[in-house]
Amino acid sequence: MGAVKSKRMPRAVREQQMLDAAVQTFGQRGYMAASMDEIAELAGVSKPLVYLYLNSKEDLFIACIRREAKALVEAVRAGARPVLPADRQLWAGLTAFFTHTARHPDGWAVLHLQARTYGEMFAAEVTALRADIVTFVTELILAAAREAHRDPHLPSGEVVGLAEALVGAAEALADWANSTPGVTARQASATLMNFAWAGLGDLMAGRPWSPPDGEALDSGTGVGTGTGTEDADAGAAVHAGRTSPVR
Repeated sequence: MGAVKSKRMPRAVREQQMLDAAVQTFGQRGYMAASMDEIAELAGVSKPLVYLYLNSKEDLFIACIRREAKALVEAVRAGARPVLPADRQLWAGLTAFFTHTARHPDGWAVLHLQARTYGEMFAAEVTALRADIVTFVTELILAAAREAHRDPHLPSGEVVGLAEALVGAAEALADWANSTPGVTARQASATLMNFAWAGLGDLMAGRPWSPPDGEALDSGTGVGTGTGTEDADAGAAVHAGRTSPVR
């Protein structure tokens, strides 16, 4: 194979070439359909060299998941600069997220689709990635509460729930944006900010949504647990003085 006779490269560079080829192949064909032969050919190396560097198809796939997960987390954290207000941090972080997933669709497919489909060990790697991002978003929501100069009494479980919902929405929106021609990262970010942050802004300011008169949420949520009259009053207050969505 002519490509195998090419000049020597540092091991780290050659390994990244193999991972690039593997991410492309796994992302486009799926774990089961991808073959080590086509990965080696795309990387311009022999199949034995791929095995020498990365041991097995399973280990190669895990290496791909870890590399793509690390790159995604780093992109999001770098985008959301701590010096910014909380809403601007979230806006910048979301824009970085959607920019990265748009630029690396095969890597996103590996993380969001392939790794979750082909075994518990692979799924566990993605679960760890998701936990990092949820923790980061949780920190942003708590920062927003501090910025509001008041204590909205948000239970920790509710904050994590809000972060989980936001991350889940971002994942679904990334799939939609990548499959819809013409949707930019900024447009996807604005869509999610308009969907989520206006409501979060009201919550941070002590104006949570409440259920209809006579109904109540579970007592553990800290929201809508008063009398029917109090709930109705709080529900009416939702419409007063929303924060402006980022555009």
